[in-house]
Amino acid sequence: MKHEVAVELTGGKRLVFETGRIAKQASGAAFVTLGESVVLATAVASPDPKEGIDFFPLTVDYREYAYAGGRIPGGFIKREGRPSEKEILTCRQIDRPIRPLFPEGFRNETQVIALVMSADKENDPDVVGINAAGCALALSDIPFGATVGAVRVGRVGGEFVVNPTYTERAASTMNIIVVGHKDGITMIESGAKEETEENILAAIEFAHEEIKKIAAAIDELVALAGKPKRAFTAPVEDTDYYNELFAKVGDRLKDALDTKTHSKTESYALIKTIKQELAAELPADDSAAKKKLGTYYELIRERIFREQVTKDRIRPDRRAFDEIREITIETGVLPRTHGSALFTRGETQALVTATLGTTDDGQRMESFEGEVKKPFMLHYNFPPFSVGEVGRMTGVGRREVGHGALAERAIAAVLPSPDESPYTIRIVSDILESNGSSSMASVCGASLALYDSGIALKGAVAGVAMGLVKEGDDYAILTDIAGAEDHYGDMDFKVAGTRKGITALQMDIKIGGLTRQILQEAMEQARKGRLFLLDKMDAHLDGPKVERSKYAPQIRTVHIPTDKIRDLIGPGGKTIRGIIEQTGVKIDVDDTGRVNVASSDADGLAQALAIINNLTAVPEIGKTYLGKVVRLAEFGAFVELFPGTDGLLHISEIAEHRVKEVKDELREGDQIMVKVLAIEGNRIKLSRKALIKEQKAKLGITDGPIGIPDSEATPYERPAPAPRQERPRHEFDERQPSSNQSTILIEGGDDSEEEGEEFDEENEPNFNLADGAAPQTPGQSAAPAGGGRGPGGGN
Repeated sequence: MKHEVAVELTGGKRLVFETGRIAKQASGAAFVTLGESVVLATAVASPDPKEGIDFFPLTVDYREYAYAGGRIPGGFIKREGRPSEKEILTCRQIDRPIRPLFPEGFRNETQVIALVMSADKENDPDVVGINAAGCALALSDIPFGATVGAVRVGRVGGEFVVNPTYTERAASTMNIIVVGHKDGITMIESGAKEETEENILAAIEFAHEEIKKIAAAIDELVALAGKPKRAFTAPVEDTDYYNELFAKVGDRLKDALDTKTHSKTESYALIKTIKQELAAELPADDSAAKKKLGTYYELIRERIFREQVTKDRIRPDRRAFDEIREITIETGVLPRTHGSALFTRGETQALVTATLGTTDDGQRMESFEGEVKKPFMLHYNFPPFSVGEVGRMTGVGRREVGHGALAERAIAAVLPSPDESPYTIRIVSDILESNGSSSMASVCGASLALYDSGIALKGAVAGVAMGLVKEGDDYAILTDIAGAEDHYGDMDFKVAGTRKGITALQMDIKIGGLTRQILQEAMEQARKGRLFLLDKMDAHLDGPKVERSKYAPQIRTVHIPTDKIRDLIGPGGKTIRGIIEQTGVKIDVDDTGRVNVASSDADGLAQALAIINNLTAVPEIGKTYLGKVVRLAEFGAFVELFPGTDGLLHISEIAEHRVKEVKDELREGDQIMVKVLAIEGNRIKLSRKALIKEQKAKLGITDGPIGIPDSEATPYERPAPAPRQERPRHEFDERQPSSNQSTILIEGGDDSEEEGEEFDEENEPNFNLADGAAPQTPGQSAAPAGGGRGPGGGN
């Protein structure tokens, strides 16, 4: 029988839970809808525990089917393949909050599957999947500790928004997913744009109130259609065995766990030796006794750690609770990479590299919104030798994807805009040693590597991992946790950010009773640790290097009118391919007219930019251009400003004096300076006369001859023009490629001649000399051959 409940969240978004109609053979199934996004989640557990294991065998899968968004998968194989990065991250977001809520000692194989059946373009189905998984577990007969709900919180215009749409997320200063139950929070996953700790805390509290509403709705559905929980008896502790074992090896184990005296490797070796000595006392064929020894030996290790931290107030390596391990930093460690950094903190070491590419190097991804290109990637690798182990390197695991995504969020918030830096960037963090907090070492190393590559970040980013150990009312907050503190602690809390605020946060909580006070103390202690790390980083490299690696591509960005894009590309891409072949550059053009030109060859880059500028140039009002006279007419001259752009210089705008015939002043092939007076549609008014006036004013030339006062000026007869001498074209024209584009008509001034204006033609200077020659006036020496004509001539 179908049962359905709904809950309305703040802001009006409605979450609908349904069961009893679909997937009825699963232990528990929930069909959850938000807007038009629908997720089916199922939970199934085997009836019997799995023998021979000492862990809880939980598997979580989340899949986004292409049909959910009305799409067919790309490529030759038209079906979904391996999980995408988004699917892997959502699997982890479901797994991490529910795993601690199963009873201790539960060893039945359990599988939670969430399938996206429908996806609109407004509501992200990942949060729907988390809620569906929590509902399926609550409805099932599987023993489970609490009813789980989840929300995403954004902050738009200073106000919190529940489950923001994709559009709202783009305008939001935070993107935080909070998972919990009515009594507390179990997981937080966040990215932010340098948000303050206080705003993050307020968002968490706001989210918890919404989670309580969701949990109440799920409990209502469970009351209608939930199954009775199967019987499960947790293992009973053998107190006598524990005390006997502790009395035998407790003191030796405390010494072995002292990582101030012993290195991590030595400590592990001592712990292993003690266990082997105990195992040697047991019958060789008694597997049950060996299993029991392993369980209680591990329990002793955990309790020694927790008692030392909460009661004795000491850490395994004897650091203060807020102390960060020794930091060493090197940059530029690899000669051929575009940027590199070696960041070491205690026994954790990350070698981080930055590689710069062009727009074509971005990662193409299919999503429900369509195909998108990702311009920034951070990949995290964790080889087995980093912890002194042997293992197969068969691909990227879920943990590596998750750690890389956390570090990526931390850095993405401070990257320059595409207009400021058009590079596609790939960061790779290879963990060479690990003893806790390798993801935060990756954040620090990534920031340094980007500075080493010359990328101007909005601010350096550092990350620190925090821990919590709580026994009753006693608790300790630990900064820069090591491996044992992470494993045996009650909270793993990673915070990354700049001096201004938080850019990424991840929190996994294994216990209830986490108060606002504890969270506030943890975040303040993390802030101080982050600032300490930033001081260390800035002391080594406090900004981007001025010169990039000679092996990195140099990218220049120009913006062209959108109607010029076709001219740059040419028919069938002929023009742009020709530029690429001629100069060896890489050219990316987008629909907005932004053109990125990339090359490691400075000469080729300059040549390509010059060609693009000439192909796509547009006249601007008030600007001066060197043009070529291409045709004469009775009413003026056609002047080529750029290839394919010819204009008309009206006869009244050629000179200050009255011009009877155009050919008296200009000839075809002359190069002259003209100024754009106005643009009316495709008609652009040019003037040579305006430039003559401006130049005379700058030089202080009057109507009288130079060197003679106005009162003594006498007219003189204008000499006959010298024979025309041909000059080579200006270097501007030599750069210009040929063009078959249509002519744009550019007109000059009025048809009427200026009346009442007297001008001494014989004193008129020549302002059309090319190659930087000075204007000529009577009394000055003649221009050299090929340098121009006398008064009245063009050049």
